[in-house]
Amino acid sequence: MSQDQLTIIEPKRFLSSLDLGDLWRHRELLYFMIWRDVKIRYKQTSIGIAWAVLQPVLTTAIFTVIFSSYAKFDTADVPYPLFALSGVMVWLFAHTSISMASNSFVANTNLVTKVYFPRLILPLAATIAALSDLLFSIVILALMMAYFAVTPSSQILLAPLSLVMAIALAASLGTLFSALNVRFRDVKFALPFILQVWMIASPIFYPTSMLSEKWRLVYAVNPMVGILEAFRAGVFGTSADWQLIGVSGLSILVIAIFSLAVFRWMEDDFADIV
Repeated sequence: MSQDQLTIIEPKRFLSSLDLGDLWRHRELLYFMIWRDVKIRYKQTSIGIAWAVLQPVLTTAIFTVIFSSYAKFDTADVPYPLFALSGVMVWLFAHTSISMASNSFVANTNLVTKVYFPRLILPLAATIAALSDLLFSIVILALMMAYFAVTPSSQILLAPLSLVMAIALAASLGTLFSALNVRFRDVKFALPFILQVWMIASPIFYPTSMLSEKWRLVYAVNPMVGILEAFRAGVFGTSADWQLIGVSGLSILVIAIFSLAVFRWMEDDFADIV
């Protein structure tokens, strides 16, 4: 057999097996799926998009009444309502995007079983659609900072960096749970509990300074720790603990790789199982 007739079949590498180029070629579909998720998010609710304002405001108010008056956490020079809101807004984005993404395949059964498209589009669209709520929260935070006469710090570039980390984390976990939810329907019952425990284990309404130095790096394995540390340092000018941010960044990378590996492993069976 001549060399030009020889066909060599090799297993694809991990990243090439994801076919990210195909995802880019379907970018218009991704855009329309994002826009669809944004439009239907509050379509049948009584007060509509006002929920995007009420959730962070009411949650912040509750935390302020309980923890500012009784627990009296030391938040340095940052007024506690601002401290709590900065944590709540990032957490609500992660919570909402992961919850929406986890249900993306089950909610789009007809689309998954009848039409070919890169499956990653569904959890990614749900994650990006949740950014609409985060934008409203940023406006609320800016208004409250003006009310408390708190100006953005010179470290402001840390804020968008932390939000990129939050988006990467939410997209990774959303992708993971969307795949698991196709095969294991227990996910829809377990996920709310997991997210609730995760919220309590994250420094949303309390500062990381409460922990001893011995346990801070272990605590930073929770990626939300570094995300909130970087966000507050960027917005309020507090001292940034780069060790915490670095450990959390590494944790996000590990979660992303693991999530994509699980997704790729289960992807071929989605249309048959869902």
